[in-house]
Amino acid sequence: SRHRTLMNVYDKAPVVAKDAFVAPSASIIGDVKVGAGSSIWYGCVMREDACVKVDHFVASGDVNSISIGSGTNIQDHSLVHVAKSNLPGKVHPTVIGDNVTVGHSAILHGCTVEDEAFVGMKATLLDGVVVEKHAMVAAGALVRQETRIPSGEVWGGNPAKFLRKLTDKEIAFIAESAANYKNLAEVHATKNAEPLDDTEFLKVIQKKAKEDKPLIQ
Repeated sequence: SRHRTLMNVYDKAPVVAKDAFVAPSASIIGDVKVGAGSSIWYGCVMREDACVKVDHFVASGDVNSISIGSGTNIQDHSLVHVAKSNLPGKVHPTVIGDNVTVGHSAILHGCTVEDEAFVGMKATLLDGVVVEKHAMVAAGALVRQETRIPSGEVWGGNPAKFLRKLTDKEIAFIAESAANYKNLAEVHATKNAEPLDDTEFLKVIQKKAKEDKPLIQ
């Protein structure tokens, strides 16, 4: 496989804490920082647009970075990105704090998610969005540019709007979710570090092929 989990872009290189878990099929590209105890799950892409200078001409703007705090989980097939330009002309880094949960297939683009916030599955956060501490974005929500979601609130819909206040139990769940994923990441890190047993793998393939064999030839 030619897949690279970590890849430089020009002079920009990812920096990943030693105890962070990055799944083998994830891609972390360019100026991206991942903090201690965080986890980047299978199929995730985290990419920033870097720059290259030719003499005094800037060919591609050196504008932004992605920063992930500690104890945060970015779940399977999520996309975290920044760009060198956008239509309003305002560009932002993507900053994700500590103990944040980002659900499967979410898209975060040039936004800020503060500590212990929660982003649901397939939610989309556009440029300039700020999700405050202990706030929640519902699954499938589209949060428009420059929107601020206050602490203790749930927003959802397309476009996302205030739905209700979070309960104390829901706020506690955010921290619990982050802790659970941190523990699960340790298990996956251990398993991914083990060598592949070719014999056992072949047995699984043969068993699967036998199960899938049609009864009538």
